[in-house]
Amino acid sequence: MESDAQNRPSGEVKSLVLVGNPNVGKSVVFGALTGTYVTVSNYPGTTVELTTGWTTINGRRIEVIDTPGINSLTPNSEDEQVTRDILLEKDSYAVVQIADAKNLRRALLISIQLAEMDIPFVIALNMQDEAQNRGIEVDADKLSKLLGVDVVPTVAIHRKGIERLRTSAASPRKPTLSLHYSADIEEAIEQIASILPNARVSKRALALMILSGDETLIPWLRLHLPPQRLEELKNLREEAQSRHPEPLGYAINRQRLKWADDIAAQVTNVSSGEMGSLASLFGRLAMHPVWGIPILLAVLFLVYQFVGVFGAQTLVGFLEEVVFSRYINPAASAVIRTVLPVPLLRDMLVGEYGLITMALTYAFAIVLPIVATFFLAFGILEDSGYLPRLAVMVNRIFKVVGLNGKAVLPMILGLGCDTMATLTARILETRRERLLVTLLLTLGVPCSAQLGVILGLLGSLSATATVIWVAIVISSLALVGYIASKLLPGDSSEFILELPPIRRPQISNLAVKVAARMEWYLKEVVPLFVLGTFILFASDRLGLLKIAEGLLRPVVVNLLGLPKEAAISFLMGFLRRDYGATVLYDMAQKGQLSNTQVLVSVVTITFFVPCIAQFFVTAKERGLKAAVSIALFTIIFAVGAGTLLNMALTTLGISF
Repeated sequence: MESDAQNRPSGEVKSLVLVGNPNVGKSVVFGALTGTYVTVSNYPGTTVELTTGWTTINGRRIEVIDTPGINSLTPNSEDEQVTRDILLEKDSYAVVQIADAKNLRRALLISIQLAEMDIPFVIALNMQDEAQNRGIEVDADKLSKLLGVDVVPTVAIHRKGIERLRTSAASPRKPTLSLHYSADIEEAIEQIASILPNARVSKRALALMILSGDETLIPWLRLHLPPQRLEELKNLREEAQSRHPEPLGYAINRQRLKWADDIAAQVTNVSSGEMGSLASLFGRLAMHPVWGIPILLAVLFLVYQFVGVFGAQTLVGFLEEVVFSRYINPAASAVIRTVLPVPLLRDMLVGEYGLITMALTYAFAIVLPIVATFFLAFGILEDSGYLPRLAVMVNRIFKVVGLNGKAVLPMILGLGCDTMATLTARILETRRERLLVTLLLTLGVPCSAQLGVILGLLGSLSATATVIWVAIVISSLALVGYIASKLLPGDSSEFILELPPIRRPQISNLAVKVAARMEWYLKEVVPLFVLGTFILFASDRLGLLKIAEGLLRPVVVNLLGLPKEAAISFLMGFLRRDYGATVLYDMAQKGQLSNTQVLVSVVTITFFVPCIAQFFVTAKERGLKAAVSIALFTIIFAVGAGTLLNMALTTLGISF
């Protein structure tokens, strides 16, 4: 083994790249190193988000990049490809690998690949407290000698070991671990490496990616090699595969896992831990086929009460009706009307569709409280370890519509705000799944504000009417989800989750997470409200809203059997979901709707086009084409469902 001095890179480290498996505390280590989340942005050409911040080590300012959770550096997903590409393209960097001390074998699979890349790195052996509770002890010094890199035990949520990690990260060592495959694979590695160009990672690592069948590497190879060399690489891989009885990627990964097992066995000691604790008991009960159900219902109820009731009703009511309606909007209107002489500009700022009176009210009084409460609730579920268990409990149900258990969070939180629920669909792995959840949210999950008005409308009818409404909504979601899952291209992701232990969330960690996500909301989402409101203002001034209302009237009267005045409710519903339902509620209170018309209108407005905020967020997250397609589908479906219900109730003579 080389000495430490010989093994440390001579150039200055300008960036630290954090890598690690999912759920190992990378974001906590990132927060501890940087003090805050600074920038959240998509990696170019992808939907994968990277968080970037800065830390100061020995007087030098160093960039810190938090990459997505991965299980391999031979990519099987967009997240893994982005992490690999950063290592392939970034200049003057070192890696901080965050490893879960409870599951060292999984972490070592990444360590071995980093060693093959010949990248300087340091390991943060995190979650030491949880490992000790399970009776797991890892000899960090011995692991350091085996790998040839610094291994720093940490408990990131308590900031233990962070300063030592910071010091090691300033001058990380290149690994000395040297592992060899079978003779035929080693021969192929040597042949392929002789063709490859110099890169920021070793030629050996690139050769292993090629032999493993990594097609995501092809664009990079095309940039650095002539076509004849690419063809030569292809032939060498095919020749190596022809001499091997099993897929090379499988053989390479199996050997890596064997090495990981051997290393883990040398440095890990397992004794009896504290598995009888209340937290462990709760974790086991949460997965129980019987007891897990009431726990699941209790958690969902609490989340809905916090986000959907406290956030979407109590906080929104106070901010909208008191803070903005009584103070901010009147004051802004008075000032603008005094200092701005142009009527058009005044109306654009503080009129019916004003950028202040509507856009800022919507963004800060209506959605912001829901955003804050949701992010806090989601952070608690993340840090407590319950979120994976929640997904497991409902996995079988969501399989019916081509999703997995992770989809439960966006669907439930859509009852608080569909706009925010659309954003949370990012937790799903594939674009197909995110698109499917967005479709179902848009179609039949009413936000809390709209749901409250709908329940008020149904309250004037019999219980039978409410049962019919619930049955229509649930059966429609199941039917549309099932059909869409068959028609949408792409594959469903495997439902594989690491189950972390149940633990008490740390306030400091929650604060950092919520602050980072709120910063993202203010930068990314608030401008959408301003843009949407300006479009409404322009449409109103150009007379387009009146035209749209006139076009809707024949559909409303002839197909839905509603009074012509109800047309405005559907236009207002696009502005804000509960506006449309409120117009219908007012008409019902004035006796302008019969009981049958109330039920038809409630079903139609439930399925109708999403509010403008959700439309713009859908366009941002899924693309404009998807947003327009979903909006058109929901309009057609809503009118169709309302028409069929109107015909059935009229034909059968059913009243409530």
